[in-house]
Amino acid sequence: MWKSRTTAALVPLTVTLLFGLWGIRRQGSVWRDEVVTYDMAHRTLPELWHTLQNFDAVHGVYYLFMHGLFAVFGGDVTTLRLPSVLATAAAAAGIGLLGHRFAGERAGVFAGLVFPLIPAVQQYAQEGRSYALVCAIVTWATYLLVCAATRPTRGLWVAYTAAALTACLLHEFAVLMLTAHGATMLLSDVPRPVKRAWTVAAACVVAGLAPLAVFSMGQSEQIRWIMWPDPVQLLSFVALAVVGLWCARTTPVPTNGPIGLRTLAVPMLILPTVVLLLASQLKPMYVDRYVLYYVIGFALLTGAALDRAVRSHSGRWAWAWCLALAAVLVPVLAVGAHLRSPESRVDDATAVTQAVREAAEPGDGLLFTPSRRRVWTLAQPAAYRDYRDLALARAVDTSDSLYGEEIPAAHIRARMLASDRIVVLGDPEGDPVDTTEQEVMKRTTLREHFEECSSKEVTGARITVYARPGHCAAG
Repeated sequence: MWKSRTTAALVPLTVTLLFGLWGIRRQGSVWRDEVVTYDMAHRTLPELWHTLQNFDAVHGVYYLFMHGLFAVFGGDVTTLRLPSVLATAAAAAGIGLLGHRFAGERAGVFAGLVFPLIPAVQQYAQEGRSYALVCAIVTWATYLLVCAATRPTRGLWVAYTAAALTACLLHEFAVLMLTAHGATMLLSDVPRPVKRAWTVAAACVVAGLAPLAVFSMGQSEQIRWIMWPDPVQLLSFVALAVVGLWCARTTPVPTNGPIGLRTLAVPMLILPTVVLLLASQLKPMYVDRYVLYYVIGFALLTGAALDRAVRSHSGRWAWAWCLALAAVLVPVLAVGAHLRSPESRVDDATAVTQAVREAAEPGDGLLFTPSRRRVWTLAQPAAYRDYRDLALARAVDTSDSLYGEEIPAAHIRARMLASDRIVVLGDPEGDPVDTTEQEVMKRTTLREHFEECSSKEVTGARITVYARPGHCAAG
């Protein structure tokens, strides 16, 4: 039995780790959220604390973790992403153990191998953000829940509570795992004392999270960029949910303990995302990475279905399974190759910096539209020292903010009119524009007093050089 469990955990862990290390540097590119992680984790502890009073408190624990990591190992792209790679491997191992517990060694191996093939998992396995860590901790919290329901001990319940609370402190929406775990408790044949113990544990998690949740509500403007759910993300969830539910319906798995595979996996697959979508009717907040851990349920159900399919057919079907595997792996590897390219992310701060170097001349003014795109400068601040940031009042490192503090609109106009050439770093053509007074003034002044000299689009950004009439050629 021990050897069987080891196989179910070790095979997925190894494969997922190798998969995660493949192309981890992504040709040196970093996108805006990773740049924020990099910058925040490199601030001193007092600077980090003061910034979190104003911005991004929801990620504070993660930034603190990365601060310690960079202090020990140094800060480069590999260090930035390696925790996510290791976390994804740990999650695959946990899924393998869960699958083994419910349906045997082969089902565990299949479940653990399905997990890293999911495109969303591949994406967030190589990002310097907290989502892979949250997914891993939720996986192991789920494993502890199953263990505690089968063999209740105080130690297991304390470990479950600690794991669940840690996941929630890394990202608040991890608390939605409790909706799945609560449904599992209701649907399972567990004794009432076990249900009471889970209720106490869940209450402790909510109570432990409450101070951070209440405080971070004051910073909710930070997610104003979220609109109605992205259609691609929503369709991806629907596709996985349909396949997972079909696997659950057609794959009866004998219950080995008080909790069955379907009563655990189906709520995990469905409830966190559905609850977040429903909450988004009040205030848009749905992004698939916030509930990435829903794929745990999909992997478990699919792994059990694959195991049953193999057991149900004789050896003469081996060739068919090989062809089916090849048919799946080809697009998966193609998607994986794309996800390891700079073009796979919303933007690329490295490419933006290179484009500015090519377009700008020393002494040119810089303008960021919107102002939060100043984040592109944080990965390589030295590259921008030869240019004047025309709208900046207080820099990022002195303003306890993420993107710096800008001067009033009238002063921005005066600085712009005193410049012969301005390099504008903004969103691609067609993206929504901000309507703040400063942003309107930037656009109006450019339109009325400057002419466009050149423009270049790089991944997720547009670098445009403007000049006063007759000054397009740098002097």
